[in-house]
Amino acid sequence: MLDWLKNINKDYPEFWKEYLSKFDKKSNRFVVLSTESTGLDADKDVILSIGAIAIENNTIMIGDMFEVVLLQYVYNHDHGISNEFIIESKQPKSLEPQAIQAFIEYLGNAVLIGHRIDFDVEIINNALEKLKCGRIKNEALDIEVMYRKWKELSDDKEFSLHELSSLFKIETSDRVSASEDAYAIALLFLKLKSRLGIN
Repeated sequence: MLDWLKNINKDYPEFWKEYLSKFDKKSNRFVVLSTESTGLDADKDVILSIGAIAIENNTIMIGDMFEVVLLQYVYNHDHGISNEFIIESKQPKSLEPQAIQAFIEYLGNAVLIGHRIDFDVEIINNALEKLKCGRIKNEALDIEVMYRKWKELSDDKEFSLHELSSLFKIETSDRVSASEDAYAIALLFLKLKSRLGIN
């Protein structure tokens, strides 16, 4: 009678099945995520680059980073966007399906950290949908929300990543990449985590 339940995950790609299997236990690893995209509409825009860095035991793991520039030539051509960013970038480059799969394999069951993380998760979920996968299952924390909670500010008060970095005297470069943003977010997360008394 319930034989259909056995086939629920049958059509998922192998990497997605492997990802789903990692949620049997809680992770002590955090993955700080930043994406660069063609705009701020997760349903219409695409990811240009992904930068991520792991945190374990309150330590930023410089050797445990993920970065990739997505080769979005067709999207850029169709929307009149220059490919200069792709050509000039020194980061590893990959087509969207391979980049998203590699990121999911890197992410595992870690807790996601970001600045306005809902957008990053949503645009990645849209890319996953194209691969016939489900949605990201990871718990996610947002440093902007953490800052407002620490300062007891209303939810309508917004802080850019640059503003938050300035408030904590964290230097940021003028030439911003997703990886540099991820590192700044990681520093901010550790400071806010300490101030909020989160283990």
